[in-house]
Formats: sequence, structure tokens, C-alpha cells
Amino acid sequence: MALWTTTIVLTGCSDFLDEADPSNFTEENYFTKPEHATSSINAIYASMRDPLESGFNGGAWMMTEFATGLAATDLGQAVNSYFVKDLNNTSDNTYGQTYWRAYYQGIANANLSIAKIPQIAMDGDEAKRLLGEAHFLRAWYYFHLVRMFGHIPLITEPVALQSEQLRPAPAEPEAVYNFIVEDLKAAEAAGLPWRDASGRVNLGAVKSLLAKVYLTMAGYPLQKGEAYFDLAAKTAQEVISSGEFSLFANYAALHDPAKKNIEENIFMIQFKTQILPSNWQVSIIPYNKNISQYADETGGIYATADFVKSYGSDDLRAKEKQFFFTKFTHEADRKKEVDLGGYFIYKHFDMVAQTSTANSDLNWPLIRYADVLLLYAEASNEVNGPTAAAYDAVNAIRMRAGLPILSGLSKDQLREAVWKERWHELCFENNTWFDMVRLRKAFNVNTGNFDDYIGHQFSYGPTLKERELLFPIPTSEILNNPNLVQNKGY
Repeated sequence: MALWTTTIVLTGCSDFLDEADPSNFTEENYFTKPEHATSSINAIYASMRDPLESGFNGGAWMMTEFATGLAATDLGQAVNSYFVKDLNNTSDNTYGQTYWRAYYQGIANANLSIAKIPQIAMDGDEAKRLLGEAHFLRAWYYFHLVRMFGHIPLITEPVALQSEQLRPAPAEPEAVYNFIVEDLKAAEAAGLPWRDASGRVNLGAVKSLLAKVYLTMAGYPLQKGEAYFDLAAKTAQEVISSGEFSLFANYAALHDPAKKNIEENIFMIQFKTQILPSNWQVSIIPYNKNISQYADETGGIYATADFVKSYGSDDLRAKEKQFFFTKFTHEADRKKEVDLGGYFIYKHFDMVAQTSTANSDLNWPLIRYADVLLLYAEASNEVNGPTAAAYDAVNAIRMRAGLPILSGLSKDQLREAVWKERWHELCFENNTWFDMVRLRKAFNVNTGNFDDYIGHQFSYGPTLKERELLFPIPTSEILNNPNLVQNKGY
């Protein structure tokens, strides 16, 4: 099973995107110089980009968006989108396969770097920082895989074709979560800077992810409760108290390439125009409405009208060309306005690429400061109830949206108010489905309340079942590894 074997693909992010082809190297003769250590770390980042590849067959990144019941599509040939959207998913869905293979490739590269870098004669502090990046990235991949697929193999060392671990048995989810925490603790102690404008892993990203891991462990499936809510709150508070991050003044900054890796953008997947341009722009524009310089206009994903209407009438995020857009100019005549027929995703829209270059310089957000604030508000409320600090955190999000501040709420009321802000603020950033699963709750766009996950009916008809708490392990992986066990219901 080639997935588990180690390879080096020297691509990374930002100004370290353009690495040389390493195909003439072998593991034995490669890890001999400090620059080899850096290149091996760059290779680990590359796997983050694979799910974002989009076109007329859709894109794997859409999987967790359609699973929320808040997304629509006009791309009839992207059958994998419909399988998820209509809750008819199967283990043959290539979206899940893309995540599984890409993320385990990232893990394999991380395992190799962690094993080999200590053997290289190089500056000790630099080696420690590079290893910190590797530990963070391995944790990132495992955190996503365990939440998507449940019982997954836990591979912690390089695996060769002769290894007994070539076809590993799945681990208990709690063991995977504990390993993730260990990795993040190692990254936390690696001497990384709080911020990194080049896009490399930074201490802000490490602590933010650790807080999110603790928050998830407090909820389902582990249900570790108050002690982990407390850990999540305290870790998120460290990010807030650092003073290194801040909310953008307006939503336009969320899709401004000039705002890469600064202020609100704590950690992102890196793209670079003309070298590795953003690869999802064709999927967020309507199907063949002739508004874009891109040749392909796929209508791959957009928000349901019911979801957009669930925002308050005064919520700036739901206004035209904030988070969504319903009209745009015609590519042949920018004075002519085109009705798009739906609520398309403006928060990921690269204006320059769409209207002139068709070559996007936009990054994809992974961790925003807004997420940290809402995470803190939720976790601290679970431990201490409504406090001034919890209100400050959630109200910062609401004030930017033009909404009145919250006050005088009970613990239960503040809990659901924060959840609602998470749904409305972090939509279409691959966050919402993970919130649904850890909470076992789903936002009802018609009532404005939260339903139990199992039994929640999407606004367009399908009803969530227990099996939708996980995605199916890809058929190809089951066939290649008889030790894997398919998730219930698939």
C-alpha cells in the first residue's frame, strides 16, 4: 500500500513554493544538509492543497460543506457533491479518497522529517523550529482524519514496503487525539514565532489548533467535559492575550491577497499567482453566467437561500458582496449587471483574478482570529458561565457584523448565541460540519434554533442519520488494507 511509504515532494508555501524536483534523491542520500531539512518540511505543507483542487467534477473541499445541508450546487456532473448533499454518500466517493490519501501522504512526509532531521548536522535552534512545524502539520492532518473517519490508523514512524505497519490496524480515536495533543505540545515548545508573514507554522497557529482540539475533546465523541473546556478556554486566551492578532476592520480583507498571513489570518494554505495559483475560484462562481475571466464557470457550490435568510436583517455579513453575492457584471461589458440566480460565496472571491488575470493569488484560510474568539467564548462559558471576557469575545464578532451586543443572558442562552455566530461567521471555511459533529447539534435555518444532529432535516428535505456522524472509509483503502473496518452504515 504505497500510501504508507515515505516520499519527498518538495513544495511548500509562500516564497518557498518553487522548490526543485527531488526525484533524483533517495531517502538515504537526501537528509545530509540543512537545506534538505527545510525542503523536507516544505513537502509536508503540500498535501493541504490537494482537496482544494476544483473543476467540473467538483472539489474534495466541498465534502464537509455539503454535509451541513447549507450548500447548493448547479454542477450536475459532480456526482460526489450530490452523494454528500443528498445524504446518499458511499465509500466510492473520491472526495473522501482525496482527503485520506493526501493527508496520509502529509503524515508520511512529517514522519520522515521527524525521524531524519535530528541526524543532520545543523543549527540546533533551526532544527527544533523545523521539527515544530512537522509536529504541528502531522497533528493538523490527524485532527482532520480522525474527525472525518473515526477509527483510523495511527502511523508515527516512516514505513517502508517491508514494514509490518504497511497495512496497519485502526487505532481508538482517543489514542489519536492524545497523540495530536502530544504533537502540538512539541510544536508549542519549538521556539516558533507568534506570527509568520511567509505563511509557515507559527505559535499562534499551534495554540489556536490546540485550543480547538481541546474543545473537540470536551464534546463528542470523547465527551471529556469541563476539564477540557477549561483547557480550551485557557489556551485560546493565550492567543487573545498575546496581542499579536486582530479582527479585520471589514470583510473585504478576508479575500484580499494583500492580507495574507497577517492580522486576522493566523494560518492559511499558501498560493502564489503564476507559480501555484489558487485552485477553487472556478467552483464559487455561477454556472456559465459569463461574469468571469476564467474559462470554466462551474457553479460548483453556493449557499442555500434558506441559510442566507437565517442571518438577521441587519447582519452585514448577509448583505450583497460581503459573505455572498447575487449579482455581478458581465465579462464582456462591465456596465451590464447579471442576476446570478443564487447566493454565491464572496468571502473566497478574488476580484483581480475573476475580472482580469484568471490567475489567483488568494490564500485559503485555515485558522482565523474570529474562530479563536468564538472558541474562547464558548469554552469559557461552559466553565464559568457568562463573563465579561466571554461577552467581549463574541461581541467583537457581532459588532463587526453591525449587530447589537449581547448581555444579560443565561449560560444556556449564551451557549446557543455563540454557536449561531460560529455558523454565520465561519461558514464555507470547512468548520461547520466539524462543529455539528462535536456538538451533535445542527442549526435549523427556519426556526433559528438548534436541533439534535440525528434526525435534523435539511431545509431541502434529507434527514441526518447516525451514519452521517462520520464519512465512509474509501473503498480503495478497505480493499488494500483488510485490517480497516468500514464505518457503520456504509
